[in-house]
Amino acid sequence: MSTTQDAAQARESVEGFKERFARLKAEIAKEIVGYEDIVEKVLICLFSSGHVLLEGVPGLGKTTLVRTLAKALDLSFSRVQFSPDLMPADIVGTNVLVLGEGGEKTFRFQRGPIFANIVLADEINRATPKTQSALLEAMQEHSVTVGGTTRRLDEPFFVLGTQNPIEMEGTYPLPEAQVDRFLFKLEVGYLNEEELIQVIDRTTATDTPDVRSVLDGAAILEMRKVVRQVAVAEHVKRYAVRVVRATHPDSEVAPHSIQRYVKFGSSPRGIQALMLAGKVRALVHGRFHLACEDVHDVALPALRHRILLNFEGEAEDMRTDVLLKDVLDSTREMAGAAGA
Repeated sequence: MSTTQDAAQARESVEGFKERFARLKAEIAKEIVGYEDIVEKVLICLFSSGHVLLEGVPGLGKTTLVRTLAKALDLSFSRVQFSPDLMPADIVGTNVLVLGEGGEKTFRFQRGPIFANIVLADEINRATPKTQSALLEAMQEHSVTVGGTTRRLDEPFFVLGTQNPIEMEGTYPLPEAQVDRFLFKLEVGYLNEEELIQVIDRTTATDTPDVRSVLDGAAILEMRKVVRQVAVAEHVKRYAVRVVRATHPDSEVAPHSIQRYVKFGSSPRGIQALMLAGKVRALVHGRFHLACEDVHDVALPALRHRILLNFEGEAEDMRTDVLLKDVLDSTREMAGAAGA
């Protein structure tokens, strides 16, 4: 295939991805007021083959956002309301004893709500660590093992977890190993005055939004393949690596604030998140190559939950977003020199 044909095919892939992404985002906007950046980041996770953790106080529309996403996609959807008495079998399923017509007894696997394309893990930090761990294999391997038998989950598989950051009584903070399996951690804030007026109009009047399915599973899998094909130049790879290495307190490129307040920096999953999420952002902005600006834009949601503060950081109530901004500022000069 000639260079001209390659360029034409790449342009067609970019335009097709961009058009489908915009159509899905517009469909969600029929019901969700504001939160354009949150919606875009959730969709970036979807097409990056990752999972997302939504954190915010009650009543901000986190659950509604997930429900609306499920409506806009022709995929199976299930919701798990996490609570202290929830057991792992309530999520992944269990073997039940079935009595046959002839009186014979056999075990039959009863599938749990994890066997869906989109799974809403609502208030995930209200369940015990034992139950939370039921998601680990599913999120990483896209399979569950019950009674020694491993069962594959249907693709695409997408977990959206929500948690409340203010009511800590009776909650169990997610272990670092599980938090690390979320591609993004998104912090949902408050709406402004005009957006709240729109909420009143949409939720207290007679008209209800009509959200239609605009993409199916096959289309999502196809778009995920396109993401993997986005080109990455050497200087962009090195910029992303430098950002992740700067989160490690013992690294020579770490800013002073990281060295002072951080105990552990990002795992290698952080660099994978920057690459995949950045590639989706590049396609959304009409490019078939990753740029440093894409890495910069996804750095906060991709890394904020992968940094563990030390005692001094906890005592001074340091926010990881503030530390990451220092990291990005310290690597900005390198990005400029590389021609980002």
